[in-house]
Formats: sequence, C-alpha cells, structure tokens
Amino acid sequence: MTSNHANETNKTTLIVGASRGLGHAMTAEFLGCGWNVIGTVRGSDRSQLHDLADAHPSRVEIEQLDVTEPEQIAALRDRLAEKQIDILFVNAGTANTNQDETIAEVSTDAFIRVMVTNALSPMRVVEGLQDCVTPAGLIGVMSSGQGSISNNTNGGHEVYRGSKAALNQYMRSYAARHANDPRALVLMAPGWIRTGLGGPDAPFGMEETVPQIVSTLLAQQGKPGLRYLDREGREVPW
Repeated sequence: MTSNHANETNKTTLIVGASRGLGHAMTAEFLGCGWNVIGTVRGSDRSQLHDLADAHPSRVEIEQLDVTEPEQIAALRDRLAEKQIDILFVNAGTANTNQDETIAEVSTDAFIRVMVTNALSPMRVVEGLQDCVTPAGLIGVMSSGQGSISNNTNGGHEVYRGSKAALNQYMRSYAARHANDPRALVLMAPGWIRTGLGGPDAPFGMEETVPQIVSTLLAQQGKPGLRYLDREGREVPW
C-alpha cells in the first residue's frame, strides 16, 4: 500500500490498536510514506505488527496497551515522555456479538463492554496522551459512519451505532474544551471494510481503503478544529 503523499521522514505516528486489521494496515501505509510508527498491542502474543517491526527495526516500535485499563494509559504516557508524536490515532474498537439485537435486548455486560471499549477508552487515551502530540500535530479517532445520527434512516447495529455516536459527542466536547488548540482533530468514518470487525461481506478491502484513510489524515495536518470525515475526506453529517 502506498499513498500519493511524498515521503515525510522524521515524523512519527502513534497508532493505538495496531496488531491486526486496519491498525496494522495503517502502520504499513505510514511506513510507505516515510513515517516512523509506534504501534500498540494488547497482551504479549506475537502479532502482524511484530512482523513489520522485524522488517523495519529502526522505524517501528511496539508498546503494550489495553485501552480499557487507565493505569496502562498512564504508564504509556510516562514511557513516551521524551517522544515527539506528530499523529496520534486511536484505532481500538469492538462490537457486540449479535449486532442484530436491539438496544433493549442486549445484555448489560455486552453493552458496557462495547461502550467502554468504543467510547470511554478512546477518550481516556486522547486525554492521557494529548501532551505527547506536537502543537502542529493531529489527534484522530476511528469512528464510523454508523455514528451519524442524521444518516441513521434504516436502524440496525444499535449498540455499535450508539457507541460511535457517543464517541463523536465526547470528541465534540473535547474539541469545545480545547477551542484554541492548534492541532487538527479527526473522527474517521472509514466505511464498511473487510476486517475481523467488518466481516467478509463488506464491499471494500483494506488494499483500496487504507491508503485513502492515511492520505486524508495527512491532508488534515495543520488544520485546527474537529472534523468528522469519511476516508475520502468528505464531511459526514453529525
């Protein structure tokens, strides 16, 4: 995977949730653009990210992080104290097992798990690691078009939709509290992609979509304020 952007050496992105799927593919794409990558994995098992680190030993660093554990976020912040991060992108996310169940049918435990992983934990990561990001940098979070309230005309996937809508609201609150922050803030709606979460029936593969995701993020550098964008850089209705 390669984007149309020229190589930007000596820049670093921190991708939270980079062991597989979109996070892993984004790591490879950023490497292709000349960036260095710090990627986080949950647990100690070997992952696809380790293969990239073996292939690019001076440009890929691996950190362990479970986003649902606040003390691990704080520990990562301490380890990154001397690092300069140009883009922080939080990719971690999940869904309930049966996405056809309504909000009234989902178990309390499943609801809590999805909301904590998709809405609460990404904001804890943003708040905890924001000081690592340069003043001219970018903070991005993986949202979803399903988080759009305006576009919800068909229903379905209610628990997942609600978690992403909550994430969007919390990022909007964050942006309001940091109205004078020069950094770009992006909620990324990547579309329905064939991943472990998206499933095999999704219409798009990572080969065609991840370069667009990364290209859009790179294009947002230097543009302060919060934007809710699809992978082609188009505004998504809130």
